Amino acid sequence: MDTETNNSTDLSRTLREGLEGPPAWLRFLKWGVLALLVIAVAYFTFGRNGTKATTYTTQDVVTGDLTVTVTATGNLEPRNQVEIGSELSGTVIKVNVDVNAEVKAGQVLAVLDTTRLKAQVLQAESSLASADARVLQADASAKEARANLARLQKVRELSGNKLPSQQDMDVADAAVARADGELAAAKAAVAQARASLETVRTDLGKTEIRSPINGVILVRSIEPGQTVAASLQAPTLFIMAEDLKKMELHVSVDEADVGSVEVNQDASFTVDAYPNRRFSAHITQVHFASSNTKASSSSSSSSSGSSATSTGVVTYETVLEVDNPELLLRPGMTATAEIVTTNIKDAVLVPNAALRFTPEAAGAGAGQPQRSALQAIMPMRGPRMGGGPRGGQQQQQGAGRRMGRAYILEEGKPALVMFRAGATDGRMTQVLPSDRPPGGAPGAAPGAAPEGARPSGGAGGNGAGPRGVDPEEMRKAFERKLEPGTKVVVDSGVPAP
Repeated sequence: MDTETNNSTDLSRTLREGLEGPPAWLRFLKWGVLALLVIAVAYFTFGRNGTKATTYTTQDVVTGDLTVTVTATGNLEPRNQVEIGSELSGTVIKVNVDVNAEVKAGQVLAVLDTTRLKAQVLQAESSLASADARVLQADASAKEARANLARLQKVRELSGNKLPSQQDMDVADAAVARADGELAAAKAAVAQARASLETVRTDLGKTEIRSPINGVILVRSIEPGQTVAASLQAPTLFIMAEDLKKMELHVSVDEADVGSVEVNQDASFTVDAYPNRRFSAHITQVHFASSNTKASSSSSSSSSGSSATSTGVVTYETVLEVDNPELLLRPGMTATAEIVTTNIKDAVLVPNAALRFTPEAAGAGAGQPQRSALQAIMPMRGPRMGGGPRGGQQQQQGAGRRMGRAYILEEGKPALVMFRAGATDGRMTQVLPSDRPPGGAPGAAPGAAPEGARPSGGAGGNGAGPRGVDPEEMRKAFERKLEPGTKVVVDSGVPAP
């Protein structure tokens, strides 16, 4: 009995100790150690970096030439490409040329079987001879009828108009007219037979496929012994290029860039076959019809036309003339062309990296709040860039009206500079001279931006100017100048611990 009581007491004690868990001081100690670790990690991650001085990377504002280009891709084509076919059906008995062969106008390229056509020529010649014989017969009949009429008239004259009767005279007149008609019909039959003979002889001449131009054979589609069947459409036997020393480059220019592309503008291009060599060209045509218009017009149904425009990509075909004296370029090569739309000499240029820079510290002179530790680990929306290649091309027409912003170092801290931004090639942006007094138009409030000013680059990038900048700082920003030799901030960083 005592043994059972002891066992139940031990079991109760064990269950009570499991339910009560560890002591309270042990739980507090565990959470305290965890909090200290979090604080230490936060300090070493954010706190120590905040105490280090920020370093800035700068580049110089320079004077140089600015070239703005539009990039487009396309294919090389001959200036005049001719497809040579056959109007006749028959068997090819001889082919005199192969691909890449240089030929002259009138040279025989291929010959078709002439057996059937020669027989048709003999038949047409015999038909002509037969028609000539019928002319002779009709002529004799006409002479006989006239002689008979003349005899009857003589008899009537000698008989005092008594003989022959008037009916006999009318019959003789009709016989003469009928003989004249038969003679005319025979002569017409001769002309018809002669025309048929000329037709067959022409077809016989067409059995020799001749070159219409001086040029080079690009494609040969026939072999000796092959049958050519010409029905509603002449089959293509050869494709020729007139002169490969003069070629055309057909490129597709994006709708955002076509406004700056004009006839006679210079361009250069590269092909994959010669990646280290640039070829020159100039624009001869800029088509008004877009690619979607051409696709819709060539489609046979409205459904296929709508599918052609479903991509939303609109381009305009532009033709460039290319000199190819060394015959290095070949039809069909894919080329990437750069069309020069703007070329400015001795321009004041600022790096586009400076337009994208935005200081983060409040004491940097931009009036921006210091980012907290939480903000440092949260994603930050990047600035809208106004200096990309395509962006610069889209803003060419607005050059001089939009404002650019950059930062220079004053006493080791970035200071905002506002300037008139001109053309850009995606790497450098032109700095235009200011034509307005500092602070904006006359009578404007101090620190007000000039009329039409639109900052380019930097955080925000929405055309409203830097947020958090007080009027005095803005006035100073317009007073600062970007001149050759001025160092602008392009990047910042904190030294590694």
